[in-house]
Amino acid sequence: MKVTVERAELLKSLSHVHRVVERRNTIPILANVLIRAGKSGLELKATDLDLEVVESVPAEIGQDGATTVPAHVLYDIVRKLPEGAQVQLEETGDRGTLAVRASRARFTLQTLPEGDFPDLAAGEFTHSFKLKAAEFRRLVDKTQFAISTEETRYYLNGIYLHVTEPAGKAKPMLRAVATDGHRLAQAELEAPDGAAGLPGVIVPRKTVAEIQKLLEDKDAEVTVSLSPSKIRVAVGQVVLTSKLIDGTFPDYGRVIPQGNDKILMVDKGDFAAAVDRVSTVSSERGRAVKLSLAEGKLTLSVTNPDSGSATEELEVDYSAEPLDIGFNSRYLLDIAAQLEGDTAELKLADPGSPTLVRDSTKSDALYVLMPMRV
Repeated sequence: MKVTVERAELLKSLSHVHRVVERRNTIPILANVLIRAGKSGLELKATDLDLEVVESVPAEIGQDGATTVPAHVLYDIVRKLPEGAQVQLEETGDRGTLAVRASRARFTLQTLPEGDFPDLAAGEFTHSFKLKAAEFRRLVDKTQFAISTEETRYYLNGIYLHVTEPAGKAKPMLRAVATDGHRLAQAELEAPDGAAGLPGVIVPRKTVAEIQKLLEDKDAEVTVSLSPSKIRVAVGQVVLTSKLIDGTFPDYGRVIPQGNDKILMVDKGDFAAAVDRVSTVSSERGRAVKLSLAEGKLTLSVTNPDSGSATEELEVDYSAEPLDIGFNSRYLLDIAAQLEGDTAELKLADPGSPTLVRDSTKSDALYVLMPMRV
């Protein structure tokens, strides 16, 4: 194999594929990236057996061939090469090494045979649809922060993607939902052509993070293909294939409150800043902040026996009966960061019931937050 490729192109591609490779691997081949040179250019591929990323790079092919080299080492080498450098990759099969040359620098990397590299066989995809990167990115961004990290409830370790026909909407909606049991995030958009009848699937947390990084160009077209066990996302020259979480997502509709009649309207920026300030004295473990509501006024307070207390008052739009309720300050700030409008709308019931948070812009996103005892 003999290839000449622009450093910037190679670095961009390696930055996509090397992230899939775990730093610590008990299987040596999984620490490597597959490099294949052929008529269509240079192809890079990495996998952890659950997730696979393939990207094509324009290159000058001197000789066809394929091999695998340590992914993180190659990425670090290319990252440190001077800008504008032409990188030469040359493998001679008999020595089991790959020579990397650029300007006056030369590296020799140990290789493992291409035949040992695993292939994440995709099988048949039953559904496929196209949408703008900005739309798909929004679905993911609005919900990913609520994904559970608790491994015992593995079915919550991802985003639940499905098509639904909500009351009051003329067309089916493609909806993303994530919850960790303490908070829930839901976002939706009009279901694109081809999404009808889509099986409800749970996209794993690591896959969600990689998809976010691939959707940098907001105007790019994304092709999403799904089967009951796998998802494939194609953007430009990058194709990501991943296994899905094999589990049943809970009936999240039951925890979205319908009858909350106490409505609080508050300036999002002022609210987030006040929560951030008073939570400075909260305990690292509890992070509880108390919201005391009276007509036209919200008092935020934190009491920590170890470090002290803090209070702050805000003028708000609230005319229901007085109410004291506690929340995790980190969760409040996470939700506030997702709101697009200037005003946050909180629909409350009582100190022990979940609160519904929406955007004043009435966007197709909502958040549910469980209260804490304070």
